[in-house]
Amino acid sequence: MVDNRNNEWNHIQSFNRQLKILILSWEYPPNIVGGLSRHVNGLSIHLAQLGHEVHVITAGNGGLSAYEEVDGVHVHRVVPINHHDNNFLSWIAGLNLAMSYKGVKLAEDIKFDIVHAHDWLVGTSALTLKEELSLPLLTTIHATEHGRNNGIHTDMQQFIHNKEKKLMLESDQIIVCSTYMRDELSAIFQLSEKKMEIIPNGIEPNAVKVNSKEIYPFIKDRKYVFSVGRMVKEKGFETIIEAAQLAKERCRNLYFVIAGKGPMLERYRKMVSERHLDHFVAFIGYISDRERNTLLVNSEIAVFPSLYEPFGIVALEAMVLSKPTIVSDTGGLKGIIRHQQTGLLMNPGDAESLLSNIDFLTQNPDKAKEIGGKGAQIVKSLYGWKRVASQTAKVIEETILNTRANFK
Repeated sequence: MVDNRNNEWNHIQSFNRQLKILILSWEYPPNIVGGLSRHVNGLSIHLAQLGHEVHVITAGNGGLSAYEEVDGVHVHRVVPINHHDNNFLSWIAGLNLAMSYKGVKLAEDIKFDIVHAHDWLVGTSALTLKEELSLPLLTTIHATEHGRNNGIHTDMQQFIHNKEKKLMLESDQIIVCSTYMRDELSAIFQLSEKKMEIIPNGIEPNAVKVNSKEIYPFIKDRKYVFSVGRMVKEKGFETIIEAAQLAKERCRNLYFVIAGKGPMLERYRKMVSERHLDHFVAFIGYISDRERNTLLVNSEIAVFPSLYEPFGIVALEAMVLSKPTIVSDTGGLKGIIRHQQTGLLMNPGDAESLLSNIDFLTQNPDKAKEIGGKGAQIVKSLYGWKRVASQTAKVIEETILNTRANFK
């Protein structure tokens, strides 16, 4: 047994062969719902650049190509068998059936080395393909239903929680993006730390610099604080509204621009209107990546006041552009930033804490510039996609090795 394992290890160590990786993700550009899409896209492209053959199976909508090769990645889009179903869980079930079928068909011509799944949304197809194709299963967990809702409170949340648990228990290896997420999975699902590898999300520095005043004329001649994210409770945007209320009461000249779409967008807009904060806060809705980068470049400060954030890729996107960035002292965000060195930490849900941090930056412009510069340096050195992809490829190889060794 020992000799066999040593032989396998030597084989893995010595092979520089091209891995054939089957990635499952419910969203992939240009279909973008949240940060998962960008993560899978960046990882896939850079795994391909390392010389591996990468196939992504994802959701299509009939309007996108069923297959295309983009940036060296083979993208296969499938339409859920019940794509007109308005029930989300039924739609996801239909998507997983379509993904499973596509994976089996692809495997008739391609000898895959591993299945790499992203979150519970593709869990059923991942477990099916693991069994049908006799392949090791690597799963990246980006967030949990328990974490998003601070517990499990409804039947739907319990359903998703059970799906997450089954996927994690039956995966051969799990990747998480932060120490915070590893500890969360250990506590909630009783997972062994040995089964989890910590690999941060990646960021690709983007040099797009367009005058934001050309995109949004109402910002003309105004200094503003920028934030972006999905419009859901855990992102903490209500804290910005409360901070704007305090700024108004104190006759402060602060203006917040917040971008993103989601179920709470209209509620937030209504709160702004009811509190007569239109001259202090603007929820501008969905923006493209180019518009996001443009608004970041031209902002004074970036703020991400999340109540729950396993990692916080948006914070990296701001920091890499040398923006002084304020984040909540929670989750993965607090592992990215050193207070008043590479960014600032605010108390989650605390509008006074947010204003205090903004005051520090506006009253100390030289320090703010220094913090922005150091933040950019740390992001470029630790969170580049090339490094993240290399670490992921190593975990893939080790997962293949361990799975083979266990069959000896």
